Amino acid sequence: MTADPSVPRPPDTQHLEALRAATDRAAELAAPLSSPRAGAAENLLARAEQTIEAAAEDLLGLSHDLHAHPEEGYAEHRSVRAVADLLARHGLDAEVGVHGLETALRARTGRGGPTVAVLAEYDALPGIGHGCGHNVICSAAVGAFLGLHAVLSGGEVGGTAVLLGTPAEEGGGGKEVMARDGAFDGIDAVVMLHPFSYDAAVQPFLGRRQLRVTYTGIAAHASAQPFMGRNALDAVVAGYQGIAMLRQHVPDTDRVHGVITDGGQRPNVVPDTAAALYYVRSATPETLTDLCRRVEAIVVAAAAMTGCGYELAWDEEPAYLPIRANLELAARWTRHQARRGRSALPPGVTPASLAGSTDLGNVSVRTPSIHPMIAIAGPETSMHTTGFAAAAASPAGDRAVLDGAVGLALTALDVLADPAVLAAARAEFEAAGGVLDVAEMLR
Repeated sequence: MTADPSVPRPPDTQHLEALRAATDRAAELAAPLSSPRAGAAENLLARAEQTIEAAAEDLLGLSHDLHAHPEEGYAEHRSVRAVADLLARHGLDAEVGVHGLETALRARTGRGGPTVAVLAEYDALPGIGHGCGHNVICSAAVGAFLGLHAVLSGGEVGGTAVLLGTPAEEGGGGKEVMARDGAFDGIDAVVMLHPFSYDAAVQPFLGRRQLRVTYTGIAAHASAQPFMGRNALDAVVAGYQGIAMLRQHVPDTDRVHGVITDGGQRPNVVPDTAAALYYVRSATPETLTDLCRRVEAIVVAAAAMTGCGYELAWDEEPAYLPIRANLELAARWTRHQARRGRSALPPGVTPASLAGSTDLGNVSVRTPSIHPMIAIAGPETSMHTTGFAAAAASPAGDRAVLDGAVGLALTALDVLADPAVLAAARAEFEAAGGVLDVAEMLR
């Protein structure tokens, strides 16, 4: 029987299956992250956990409401209002429209002492809604904030918790915009989570920059006088092919992928304009900088090859840096996930090749941060798919909201209640390079 020529051939799954098997074997042998520091007292941890459980109906209602009404980045007006309304029902004020963004949110509880920020994302993807599970991220963060408020409002622990609603993670770089407006000034630690196909205390995320290149050629009749033209589409194709050849000469964790956004209008006219958009990703700020230089050299050379002019536009939206994970904070998360029956895998177990990018990376080089992963689906279900969107509103997604809220709240309490935890997190952060000047690095 002849195959339908209009149907694409499905990819072979053997490599993915091998990765899953290797991950399962590594998980069986891996020792979880641990910390020798005491952290917060059990009665404080229990109070936060009980508060979150008591608010389960509201938290899961928020998760499902966001899931049913997805909004894309910088347009999350209904979503951020739903968060503010839930907080108001629990006696907490929130300011919407902060740090230069209409859909950003800020709320605080406690006073004095160190300050921990819990981050909430709530933007969705075009076409597939919450295929990255940001409804889970948001609801878990709100739950963590409620748990922290229950403890901090009693005055037994000195310290402050801040809930930050951060718009447009899916490409818009909301956290970088907020950071440049001072959102993270005075913040001693940042905690947030992300849904995934594994429970992982640390998962690599790549830095990502965007490059738009526009070529200008000379239009001509493509049949009668092609020699009088300078083909801008040829420049795009030459650059695209040059980047394809580059890929075999970069580290395994580097990624470059692009699309042609303008290829001309009609075949019988030599295109006088054409354009492409590339994403450039790498595992460290230094290798990202090097890879960007190499990509730029290729697209500039393509202009010279074809006699075209060119314009480069780097980072029309904020660039994303790789996440600098803080292992002290990740160890606290690991401990508190264990009390919820989850085993958070240490670094090096889940495949580093299964990596995307996030603007939390830009925060993690400003202050100690964690971005642990919490399972809502099996390894056969990838993020940014309709299957993952379904999982984000499933019983597994609901469980992740509550387990994640507890993990975030208890990790934050450890930072606030035990000075040794914050000191260790800060020392680790400084040893990794301290605060980076993000704007200077990405010039």
